[in-house]
This record gives sequence, structure tokens and C-alpha cells, in this order.
Amino acid sequence: MKNYTITVNGNVYDVVVEEGATSGAVAAAPKAAPKAAPKAAPAAAPKAAGAAGGIKVEAGAAGKVFKVEASVGQAMKKGDTVIILEAMKMEIPVVAPEDGTVASIDVAVGDAVEAGATLATLN
Repeated sequence: MKNYTITVNGNVYDVVVEEGATSGAVAAAPKAAPKAAPKAAPAAAPKAAGAAGGIKVEAGAAGKVFKVEASVGQAMKKGDTVIILEAMKMEIPVVAPEDGTVASIDVAVGDAVEAGATLATLN
């Protein structure tokens, strides 16, 4: 871990950088002002909230929905592909975390999603 002091437009920031970190997150806070909590973005409502199941299928990375492989009511085994995301010209399969039946598909082809977003649910 390395500590740096950076000045941007007259504002001084203490920055801590972890070597080998893959999340891309960097902690930075102005020296003169106390840390303020970041504003939370409003959560988007799922498209099929009425039929939501208890098992969430979440995006492992940010990207665009390339293909929906499963349909509501379809039985899935752990590891079966539910949705395929496209990020940086790569196709990334999002798989069922455990056995279940698809309760809802909460995205459509072409939707942009953030890492950790719920793409579908299983029962």
C-alpha cells in the first residue's frame, strides 16, 4: 500500500493505493474537508418485480446485456448460463448461483448494467 498527496485545482487529497488491487477503487479525501458520504444513485425498479424469486443472479462486471439465455419458468442447474453480458468486446456468461427455476428476468438485450446489479431471480 502506498500513500500519495495530490493537488488538483488547489484541492489537496491524500490517496491510498493498494498494489495488485483489481477493483479500480481508489480512496481519496480532501485534506481540508471532512469525508462526506457519497450520494447514492436512485435504484432502478426491476422490470418483473411481481414475480421476483429469492435467489439473485447478479452481474459480476459492468457491461451491456448481449443475450438472454433463460426464460421465466425454466429449470436451471448451478452453473447454467442465464444471461450473457458484453464488456470490452468480450462475452461474459452470468450463471445460476444454485439450482432453481427462473422467477424473473429483470433486464433486456441492450440494457447497460453495473457490477452487482440483479439481472434475474430464481426460486
